[in-house]
Amino acid sequence: MADIYYTIEKEGTGKFNEKKSRFLSFAYHVTTSEDARSRLKALQNEYHDARHVCWAYVIGADRTESQANDNGEPSGTAGKPILGQINSLGLTDVAVGVVRYFGGIKLGTPGLIAAYKEAAALALDDSGRRECIKQKRYGFTFPYIAMNDVMKVVKSTGAYIVNQEFDNSCSMTLSVRMDDADTLYSRLSGVSGLTFKE
Repeated sequence: MADIYYTIEKEGTGKFNEKKSRFLSFAYHVTTSEDARSRLKALQNEYHDARHVCWAYVIGADRTESQANDNGEPSGTAGKPILGQINSLGLTDVAVGVVRYFGGIKLGTPGLIAAYKEAAALALDDSGRRECIKQKRYGFTFPYIAMNDVMKVVKSTGAYIVNQEFDNSCSMTLSVRMDDADTLYSRLSGVSGLTFKE
C-alpha cells in the first residue's frame, strides 16, 4: 500500500569501540525538525565532554525533510553515514545521534564512515521498526435526517470518527487511511445536505 510508512518502535541505544575511540549511539522518535533538534541538543549538552556529537534525522510520512551534521568530523564522514542507515531501513520520524570519545588513534575517512555507520545501525537495530499508515481527515456538517447515510459511508470505508456532535445540524470529523481518502470523499459528497468544512 502506498500509504504505509515506517518509524522506530522505541528509543534505542548502541555502543561500539574502534581503535580506542568509543561511540555511543541514540535513536529517538521525533515528529518535527524542532523536536529532533531539541533532542539532539540535549544529547550534546549531556555529552559535552565528548569530542564529537554527530547526527541525522528524517521527518514526515513522505520522508520529505532530512538533515545531517558532521559536528567537526571531516565532511561526509559522520552525518551522511548516519543518515544512510536511516534511509537504508526506510525509516522516518527518527533522529539518531552518535557521540564519539576520541581514543588518540585517527581512523581515517573510510574508518570514520564505517564506525558512524555501525554505531547508527546498532541504535536503530535496538529501536525496532513499526508500521504506520498515512491518514487524511475530513470535517463536515450534515442534517440529522442524513445520519443513516453518513454512518453507512463511515462503516463501508473503515473511517475512524475523531469527533462528532449531534443536534438539528450535526458535525463530524473522520480520519481515514490515505489510500481510501478519495473513496470516502466521493461517497460523502453524495449525501444530501452534507457540507465539507474548510
